[in-house]
Amino acid sequence: MLNYELSELENIVTAAGFPKFRAKQIFTWASKGVSDVSEMKNVPAEIFDKTGLNIDMPKIVKIQESELYGTRKYLYALADGKNIESVFMRYKFGNSICVSSQAGCRMGCRFCASGLLGLERNLTAGEIYGQLLAAERDTGERISHIVVMGTGEPFDNYDNLSKLIRLVNDKNGLNIGMRNITVSTCGIVPMIDRFAEDFPQVNLAISLHNSTNEERSELMPVNRSYPIDVLLEACRRYTEKTSRRVTFEYTLVRGKNDDEKHAERLAGLLKGLLCHVNLIPLNAVEETGYAASSKQAASRFRDMLEKRGIPATIRRELGDDIDAACGQLRLNSRP
Repeated sequence: MLNYELSELENIVTAAGFPKFRAKQIFTWASKGVSDVSEMKNVPAEIFDKTGLNIDMPKIVKIQESELYGTRKYLYALADGKNIESVFMRYKFGNSICVSSQAGCRMGCRFCASGLLGLERNLTAGEIYGQLLAAERDTGERISHIVVMGTGEPFDNYDNLSKLIRLVNDKNGLNIGMRNITVSTCGIVPMIDRFAEDFPQVNLAISLHNSTNEERSELMPVNRSYPIDVLLEACRRYTEKTSRRVTFEYTLVRGKNDDEKHAERLAGLLKGLLCHVNLIPLNAVEETGYAASSKQAASRFRDMLEKRGIPATIRRELGDDIDAACGQLRLNSRP
């Protein structure tokens, strides 16, 4: 049921001989995170008997809560036994959730845990949506911001990503504004152009992580298909089309991309582009062998960018003590 937009539910309900308004009732109930159709008090049970509609909420099998920040990492089991994770975070501006878009990932970024075992499958829009609803039901708190930045490459699952955005934005459901949704990509250029056309108000984040093709390709194999100059030109088209800035995510890896020459090159690359740089000190993933930059190196890198006119911040990590920070989600977590 979570995988259906309102118009699709209307077709299902009316085809079974029930009035169209029943679809809106069901859609609204589903957006409240109900776990059983019997909770939909004003909807006749015979509708579910005749249509076969049911609640397909991901099952929470493990919750880890950060003692430092109150961040909660959820491990879910899907209907086919696959496991996925999401992270619930509290901020002054409201609650946010980082959701996964795939079970595993095939992008192969060297410093990230999410792709260590490759891609198992895409998630449906309902499976992505369900991560948010299950977290809201568990915490009893409304989530107002969505970040599609968990396991998986969202633009590698574009149709389901698009449907998710429409689902959460629907005024009959969660009614989450487009500008409260952020989608992160490693840089699949054709989909950046499509995204600008389809969702000009949704925030775009690009995982950049280096300033030369040779060094970026070492960390991110996708760069061999879409090198930096091609990627940045797509970003310029995006800003021209949408009049919105691009956020560049830059994970600071000790000895790889965190010294003064890297900051200078990055500032040169981004000069004149409507953007913001989000610096992310590397979060530990044992298998990669990479180490995090020091706090001093991160601050120095940020200061050099800002001195050269590039807005930059150092991301505050909410959940590194429970392996819930950026780059630490992985497919084979177990209860």
